[in-house]
Amino acid sequence: MSEDDGIEYEPVSVKEVLGEMKDIAELLIDLSYSSVLFENAALAEEVLALEDEMDLLQLQARMSLVMAGRRPEEAEALAPVFGIVGAAEKISDAAGDIAKVVLDDIGLPPALRGVLPDAVETLARATVSADSPYADRTLGDINLETETGVRVLALRRDDDWLLNPDRETRLQAEDILFCRGTEEGLARVYATITDEPFTTPEMAEQPLEDLDRAVETVALMKNMSELAVDLAYGSVLFDSPDLAEEVRELEVEVDALQSRFEVWALRAAKTVDDPVSIRGLLHIAASTEVISDAALEISEGVLRGVGSHPVVEAAVQESDEIIDRTTVASGSRLDGTTISDAEVKTRTGMHIVAIRRESAATDGRTKYQISPPPDTALRAGDVLITKGTRAGANRLADWAA
Repeated sequence: MSEDDGIEYEPVSVKEVLGEMKDIAELLIDLSYSSVLFENAALAEEVLALEDEMDLLQLQARMSLVMAGRRPEEAEALAPVFGIVGAAEKISDAAGDIAKVVLDDIGLPPALRGVLPDAVETLARATVSADSPYADRTLGDINLETETGVRVLALRRDDDWLLNPDRETRLQAEDILFCRGTEEGLARVYATITDEPFTTPEMAEQPLEDLDRAVETVALMKNMSELAVDLAYGSVLFDSPDLAEEVRELEVEVDALQSRFEVWALRAAKTVDDPVSIRGLLHIAASTEVISDAALEISEGVLRGVGSHPVVEAAVQESDEIIDRTTVASGSRLDGTTISDAEVKTRTGMHIVAIRRESAATDGRTKYQISPPPDTALRAGDVLITKGTRAGANRLADWAA
C-alpha cells in the first residue's frame, strides 16, 4: 500500500472491523477453492479484490488497537486480538495464492477436479440481468434460501461489498452475487439470475496412483484447515480451551499431511507426462497449510490462558456466518434421531462442526466429536457446535428445545 493511497487513522469500531475480517476470510476460502475447481478466472479476480479489502481492514484494526492499548494491562488484554487480526490477513494472503494458480495458469492435474467436488460446496458468481425475475426484489420477497436451498453469501455492487445480505437487501441489475448451494438448486437459481445456463467443467479421470494420493491428501488438508478455522473462532467465542486444543491437534495433523503430500507429489512427478502440471498442486497444499497455521494463531490467546477479549467475542457472534452452541434437550425433536434423519443442514442451514458429549469423556476429560458423519446419533445432553445464519441458529434452537 503506497503513501499515495492517503490512508490515515480514523476512529473505527474494532468489533465491526474484526467481524468483517472474519466474514471476508471465510468467504475468501470458499471463493479461492471454487475458482480452482471450476477453473473460473472471474472468481479468482474477486479473491484478489477482497484481498485488497482485507489489507485495508487489517490496517484500520491495527491502528485502532494501538490507540486503545495505552496502559500495560490494556496491552496484555489486546495482544491476542493482534494475533487474530494477523491470522485473518494470513488466510487472505493464502487464498490469494490459491487464486493465482488459476490466474497465472500455473497448472493443475485433472485428478484434482475429480476429488475436490466432495470437498467444496458448489459456489457460483452470478450477475443479475436486467430481465431477471429477481431484479428490484428483496431477498425476503424472493425467499431464496427457503425455496431453493441456495444462499447468497455476499453481494458486490460496483466496488462496494455487502457481506451479510439479509431479507431487506434489494437486488439490482448488474449486482454480482456469490451464491452457495446444491448443484441442482444452484443451476436453477443461476439461470434465473443471469438468463444463462450454469455450466461446470468436465471432471477428467486420472489413473495414476501416486498422483491420486497426493490429490486426496490436498482435499483432506483443505477440509481440516477449514474446520480448524471454524473451531478457532468457536474457541474464542466460547472461551473454550477444549476447542482450542482441537485446533492445535488439527494443525499438527495438517502438518503431517503436508509431509505425506510432498512424498506423493514427488513420486508422481516421475510418472506424469507433464510434471509442470503438479506445480499448482504444490501451491495449493502450501497455502492450505498456512490457513491451518492461521487458525492456531486465532486460538493462541485461549490456549495460553489469556482468554477472549470481549470485543472479539462480540465480533464473532455478530458476524455474517455465526458460530452457535446448542444443547439437545430430552424429548426434543433432535433427541434420539441422527443428523441425516433430522436433515439438520437441509432444513435449518446449520452445519454441525462438532459435538461435545459429556458421557463420552475419557480420563475425566470431555471429548469433542469433530465433523460428525451424517449417521451420528443425537441424544439429550449433546452440545452442538454449529455454523450458519442467525435464522438457521434460531430454527435449530427450537428443534433442540
